[in-house]
Formats: sequence, C-alpha cells, structure tokens
Amino acid sequence: MSMTLYGYFRSSASFRLRIALALKGLEHDQAFVHLAEGQQFQPQYKALNPQAQVPTLRDGEQVLVQSPAILEYLEEAYPKPPLLPRDRVARARVRALAMAVGCDIHPLNNLRVLKYLTGEIGLSDPQMRQWYAHWVQLGFAGIEHMLAESNATGRHCHGDRPTLADVYLVPQVFNAKRFEVPLDAYPTLMRVFDNCMAIEAFDRAQPANQPDAE
Repeated sequence: MSMTLYGYFRSSASFRLRIALALKGLEHDQAFVHLAEGQQFQPQYKALNPQAQVPTLRDGEQVLVQSPAILEYLEEAYPKPPLLPRDRVARARVRALAMAVGCDIHPLNNLRVLKYLTGEIGLSDPQMRQWYAHWVQLGFAGIEHMLAESNATGRHCHGDRPTLADVYLVPQVFNAKRFEVPLDAYPTLMRVFDNCMAIEAFDRAQPANQPDAE
C-alpha cells in the first residue's frame, strides 16, 4: 500500500510527521498544500481534510488528520523504532514534553492565528511578533526546567534516542528561530535540538530541504 503525506514545508505539524516518517524509515510520497496561498481551502483538499489544515496522511485506504493522532497511529501501526518508551511513567514524561509544545505553544502561534491577529484584530507586525515571542518563551522556560532538572534527559529529551518529545520540539525551535526569538536562556533545550539536528532524519525533514520550500 502506498503512503502520501499532504503538508506544507513551514508547517510545524507537517514537520513533525516528516521527522517521524523518516525515523521509522517509512517510504512515502509528498503532496504539497500551500497554506499561504489558501490551497487548504480548495474543495478537493477539504474533501480529504474538512478542517482545511495540514498535515493529512493517506496510508492505503485510510485518511488520517491531526498530527497527534497521526503520530499515535504511526506508533501503533509501525512500532519500530519506537518513539515512546516502554515504561508508563517514561511515556507520560515524553508525552508531557510533547504536549508542552503541541498544546501550549503551537496552537497560539500557528499561521491562521497570526493572520487573524494582523488581519481582523489589526496588530502591527512588531506587535504580532511580541505575541509570538511571549508564548514561545513562556513555553520554552517550562520545557527547559523539565529537561535540565531531570536525570531522564540524555542526548535527547528522554534518554539517548529520539522520542515523540524531540519530534515536537525541533519544529518549534525552527519556528522560533524564524521569528528571531532569543534562545540563549534555554541551554539544555538547545543542546537537545543540536543533537537532534545531527541525525539525518531530522535534517532531511527540515523546511529548507523540502521540494516546496520557497
């Protein structure tokens, strides 16, 4: 069965899926949905994803949406290599780190929120960037503490192999860099980021290496 990932090169959620697919060695095609041009609202795409968001994953006859759900699906359908530890306490820690990005930072800073702030609300670009930086810095401060104060942190967020926590963290750091958010206050977080980016799967998944990159 064939697998196709519908995404956008700058989408954090699409980036997560690209990392996970690469780590698991899953061959797939890519279909590009240009969010800035509104291609997510085209009828043929909304027939796949009624929320008009990316990513969407087609795995054979199955069409899956929402990156957290897709990542859990991949973990269950293609369990090797695992992105979650076997121990239930360790799994809870990895999920907590992942959700610190996926629930507390990303939803406040994704493209449609930022466009609403500068459009309907009328914020200036500097005001929008202040909004963006506030939520990233607040979230990263918590993650830095969780990483720096735990013996479970290794080369990566949990131990010495990439987990779901790293899959979430790396795209958010890329976005923070793109918006020029200062990151010196998060040395442990950035050490983990650098270790991740030394791995081919993470590097191959980064926005600049995608065929639709501008």
